[in-house]
Amino acid sequence: MTRTGTSLRRLLAATLAALATAAAGLAATAAPASAATTPGIDVSHYQGAINWTSVRNAGIQFAFIKATEGTSYKDPRFNTNYVAAYNAGVIRGAYHFARPNISSGAVQANYLASNGGAWSADSRTLPAALDLEANPYAGGYCYGLSTTGMRNWVQDFLNTYRARTGRYAVIYTTTSWWNQCTGSWTAPWANHPLWVARWSSTVGALPAGAPFWSFWQYTDRGSVAGISGGVDRNHWNGDRSRLIALANNT
Repeated sequence: MTRTGTSLRRLLAATLAALATAAAGLAATAAPASAATTPGIDVSHYQGAINWTSVRNAGIQFAFIKATEGTSYKDPRFNTNYVAAYNAGVIRGAYHFARPNISSGAVQANYLASNGGAWSADSRTLPAALDLEANPYAGGYCYGLSTTGMRNWVQDFLNTYRARTGRYAVIYTTTSWWNQCTGSWTAPWANHPLWVARWSSTVGALPAGAPFWSFWQYTDRGSVAGISGGVDRNHWNGDRSRLIALANNT
């Protein structure tokens, strides 16, 4: 999702997609997108100025918007995007790009909650998402953490975010990264919605233990009116009424 190291991520994504396809018969899979899915996008300052009225008129019903990264970075377009999306009738949620090797999960969850990731029952605000993916910086694919260390970091983040907001955070990840870096950890899927990234025509194998996907990022090269250039496209696994129910925690 982050645009740092885009070429490397695309190479990794292509390799991982092939591995996921090969493993599809050995792991849990979800149904392909159907008429019951709801279209959405995710954006950051890389998309530049966005005409959110045009986005909504193009049929986009939800958006995850980058809010924060690590312990000190706030996306410079977050405030504008977050308010404008809401005013255009787009159901919006914030997301945080995790950097598990620079602080505890609690520190980063608090930073997110204090900088746009809070929640309110207004029918248009989703619980925030924790973006967990291959490290685009120095420090190794899994940020130098053991599988136990990564589980502890993620749990620390999730617990803190829930304490701050009363909501279970969405988890964005790829199947390969999750299984490798958390050691195929299954516990979070009991409560936390899965936002799986797989740039393909099928969602493929899900992270270990995930019974279904809630959101699916299926391309990073989508086109939407109101946005110049490519944009990540997503499905919500249900209709708009169910997405509003998630937003309102009902």
